[in-house]
Amino acid sequence: MAADCFCVIKHAMLSWLKRLIPAERATTEQDPLGPRGENAAAKHLRSLGYKIILRNFRCHVGEIDIIARDGPTLVFVEVKTRTEDSPTPESQVNTQKQHQITKAAKLYLSRYGQPRPPARFDVVAVIWPAGQPPQVRHTIDAFGPTF
Repeated sequence: MAADCFCVIKHAMLSWLKRLIPAERATTEQDPLGPRGENAAAKHLRSLGYKIILRNFRCHVGEIDIIARDGPTLVFVEVKTRTEDSPTPESQVNTQKQHQITKAAKLYLSRYGQPRPPARFDVVAVIWPAGQPPQVRHTIDAFGPTF
């Protein structure tokens, strides 16, 4: 009897929680393409000798997918994952996105004393058609800081 009561309570709580989670968040969690692309990008960067410092850095001014070190240089990496190559994922890193990434990078760099390490912005495009292995394209120094 106690087990039946527990199941009823568990079901009621799960129903209640589902109503609290926005539908768009639930959809994102069901489609792991973005996280899979970020994992592929991190693996690619590691294969080149980069040291991953942080993934999914979030702050009040924006987000940076991957922060890595390439020798003495801090690299702020934007990852764009798509199932198709048209339009190209790289083209989706528009001026507005570059500005947002620059602001977040500036905030991250403010943690360092002077002199700050050299830094750059890379873009990793991951094309991952259904049922096929991913294709990874890495654009080094894809854009400069926007201010």
